[in-house]
Amino acid sequence: MSLLSKINSKATADANTGFGTNPGSYGGRFINKDGTANISKRGMTVFSRISWYHTMISMPRWRFMAILFTFYILVNFLFACIYYSIGVEYLDGIETTGSEIVKFGKAYFFSAQTFTTVGYGHISPNGFLTSSLAAAEALVGLLSFAIATGLFFGRFSKPVAHIKFSHNALIAPYRGGSALMMRLTPFKNTDFSDALAKITLGMSVEEEGKLTNRFYSLPLELDRINALTLSWTLVHPITEESPLWGFRESDFKSVEGEVLVYLKTFDDMFSTNVVAKTSYTFEEIVYGAKFDVMYTENEANTKTILHLDRLNSFTRVTLD
Repeated sequence: MSLLSKINSKATADANTGFGTNPGSYGGRFINKDGTANISKRGMTVFSRISWYHTMISMPRWRFMAILFTFYILVNFLFACIYYSIGVEYLDGIETTGSEIVKFGKAYFFSAQTFTTVGYGHISPNGFLTSSLAAAEALVGLLSFAIATGLFFGRFSKPVAHIKFSHNALIAPYRGGSALMMRLTPFKNTDFSDALAKITLGMSVEEEGKLTNRFYSLPLELDRINALTLSWTLVHPITEESPLWGFRESDFKSVEGEVLVYLKTFDDMFSTNVVAKTSYTFEEIVYGAKFDVMYTENEANTKTILHLDRLNSFTRVTLD
C-alpha cells in the first residue's frame, strides 16, 4: 500500500513552510530539538558564512568563558615570548639573575599587567622596542576588553524564551476520540503573555511514483492564551479533516514524519516578542498515553506549585 493512501484526502497541504519538497535533497529532521535549523552551510569560507557575534552570543556559557580565558592566556603568552626574545634586561625591575623560567614568568606577568592596563609599577619597559611593544599591547588589551564587555552585555541583555518543551509528543484520548498533544512550560522567573502557538506536520509521501515532502498545518484546540504562567498542553484533535486521521501505532513506526512546533510570546521584562521552536519526529511520538498533571496547590491552599520535573511525565493508556 502506498504511503499516500494513508493520508487523509481531506487534509490540505501548505506550500509556504520554507522547507524543500524533495526528500532526496533533505537529510535528517527539519528542526533540531533545541529549535535550531538542521542545516550545515557550505560553499563559502568559514569567515564568510559564520557571524562570530551571533556565535559568541548563542554558544553555551561554559564554552564562552573557556574561549575568553584561553584567549587571555594565549595573548599574554605571545607578548611574553616577544618581551623575552627582546631581552628581560630591557624591563626595569626584573632581576637578570636566576633561572630562565623565572625570567619568563616575570615577563608573562608584566604582559598581563600591561594587557589589562593595571600597571602596578614594579616592572616598567626600558628602551624603544620594549616601550613600543608595551604600548601596542595596551591598545590590544583595551580593544579586547571592549569587545568582551560588549559580548557579556549582549549575552545578558538578549531576550530569550525560557521555555521548555516535553521530550515526547503523545497520541492521547480526547473527547471520545484521540488527539496529538505536546506540552511546554516557562521554567524561569519570567512573565509571558499573549502566547501564540502553531504546529505543522511534515511527511514524505508518494505522489505519481516518487517521494515528495508535504506539510500540513494542524489546527489546535487553543492556539492562543493571554498568560503563559503554568504548563500549556497543545492539543490537535485528530478529526476527519486531520492528516493524521486513520493513523495507527504501526503507521507512526513505519512512516517518516515530523511535527514542527512554533511558539511566539510577549516577554514583559524586555517588552518584546520572543520565539521558541522544537520538533518531534514520529519516533518521538508516544501512541496511547496522557500527560500527568504538572501543578498542584500548596498545603495552605494559598499558592500554586508548578512541578517542572513533571514536564515529561506521562501515563500509558489504551486508545479505542
